[in-house]
Amino acid sequence: MDAAADFLMVGAVAFLTVLLITPVVAWFARRIGAVVAPRERDVHKVATPTMGGLAIFAGILAAIGAGSFLSSFDELFALTNEPEAVVLASTLIVALGVVDDTRGVRAPAKLAGQILAVGLLVIFGLALRWVWIPGNPGTTLALSPDLQAIFTIGLIVAMMNAVNLVDGLDGLAAGIVTIAAGALFCYTQLDQFVGQAPSTGPLLLVALVGACLGFLVHNFNPASIFMGDTGAMLLGLLLGSAGVSAVGSSYLPPGRGTFAALSIPVLVPVFVLAIPFVDTVVTIVRRLLSGQAVFSPDKRHLHHRLLEIGHSQRRAVLIMYYWSALLAFAAVGVGLLDMPVLLTVLGSGIVLAVVATLGFRISRRLADVRAR
Repeated sequence: MDAAADFLMVGAVAFLTVLLITPVVAWFARRIGAVVAPRERDVHKVATPTMGGLAIFAGILAAIGAGSFLSSFDELFALTNEPEAVVLASTLIVALGVVDDTRGVRAPAKLAGQILAVGLLVIFGLALRWVWIPGNPGTTLALSPDLQAIFTIGLIVAMMNAVNLVDGLDGLAAGIVTIAAGALFCYTQLDQFVGQAPSTGPLLLVALVGACLGFLVHNFNPASIFMGDTGAMLLGLLLGSAGVSAVGSSYLPPGRGTFAALSIPVLVPVFVLAIPFVDTVVTIVRRLLSGQAVFSPDKRHLHHRLLEIGHSQRRAVLIMYYWSALLAFAAVGVGLLDMPVLLTVLGSGIVLAVVATLGFRISRRLADVRAR
């Protein structure tokens, strides 16, 4: 019960901090000219302040600070330096994001900064230590220090850019990260993680949920502030770091008898954030095939397609939330439910998701046919 109260306290501190500081950040952004005017590829109609990630960062710092005074996290702060490493890496990413939101940063420089930030995490010891290779029987492969660095940097940098690419509609990125962080937190509470070495993952995940919910009060359509690259890269870094710490850095892998074990440590974080990852892959392939630069902006992401179908911004965002929650449920459900129950619920959910996504377009086409 004490642990639940402490987690609740951490989330509440993050929520209230972001809720109260976001208007101050919006005022500051306007004062220094960090305002996004509507462009052809944008969907917002009025100039809107950016750099909301500064408020999210403040909420995360407050939550980690609160956690350091709570008994449930005594072992974490006493035996590891993961919280300090996350704060250091986050500070670097926020600084990079502020420069990008105010002056612009070229893609190679931005990628270099991301790699440097995740490299700091690896230096402090936060890294994937093994991967589970499926087979009959499956194989647990311990990673050498070099491979640990490569896998960790690749996963977290991919997470940062996935969140950044999906940040195209009011409230979309913050909502999806809330769902993903909540799902991952539930996953870390499964029996297979009980008794393992202390991890900063659950602390970060609860802080992320609280911070994102606090930001959504100001960021849901119509948004009064955008998170910018400052926030999107920070959320990706924190979500990736939490996933690696919670399910990928233990030296003792869980039992091999469940599908969940096959998914650890890489596939679970990817699965719960599947929507932005799919969007990222599709975007990169499409731009390569068309001869565009991989990081060039456009208006052809998954959420833009929903707008083209005829959904409003709010409805498009809610549909993306639903798909993300459905996939997150699938990732967590493998460790909680019998497979027939999971497949039944998941199948029903997919049917509803397809109807919600395409039903508007189908009904409009039927109306056009009748009008003829």
